[in-house]
Amino acid sequence: VSSFKIPSGEITNLPYLKFIGGLRKKIILSSGMSSKKEILDAIKILKKKGTQKKDITILHCNSEYPTPYKDVNLSAMDDIKNYFRVKVGLSDHSLGIEVPIAAVAMGAKVIEKHFTLNKNFKGPDHKTSVNFLELKKMIKSIRNIEKSLGNGVKKISNSEKKNIFVVRKSIVAKVKIAKGEKFSFKNLTTKRPGNGLSPMKIETIIGKKAKKNFLKDQQINLK
Repeated sequence: VSSFKIPSGEITNLPYLKFIGGLRKKIILSSGMSSKKEILDAIKILKKKGTQKKDITILHCNSEYPTPYKDVNLSAMDDIKNYFRVKVGLSDHSLGIEVPIAAVAMGAKVIEKHFTLNKNFKGPDHKTSVNFLELKKMIKSIRNIEKSLGNGVKKISNSEKKNIFVVRKSIVAKVKIAKGEKFSFKNLTTKRPGNGLSPMKIETIIGKKAKKNFLKDQQINLK
């Protein structure tokens, strides 16, 4: 087994934490019903027994089944990440699949979601668990979100470059303009496509005289 999951109910179990920490494996630590001090104490025990901090992922969790949306508090993942300087995730007990998908968009590296073959089975968790179709949809949505996160650098993407000329506008004659007539906001406007003079240049030609006749909607250029 390459990693161990410590459930929320064991975060104050000293002998248990010492044993798991001594295995020196990757650990996923769920933090339901826990204060930051209790989480910190658990981390100290795990590290003291040989587990490296880089191998610990803490799951934000609310241990109510189902968790009311008002108590999910996804933003607590940021608090955990910044306070403990560890990877974070979510152990989710809310109904539906929206919350774990949102958690991934906010930086969750691990998602725990209860799964059942039949929500009508006897037991405390089945009704709040996802079935096969919901799990499949959740995973597909999460994978799409992961792709969508990108590298965080704002730049023009290759897929949208082709639309620049189509979507942007150029300076054109709003009405017929005679040779020698001065350009003004009354006889100029901007229209698609954007393969002509940019509207950002319109103030540089206001007041200048037209060197030729222009038809309505004909593009204006600096020549």
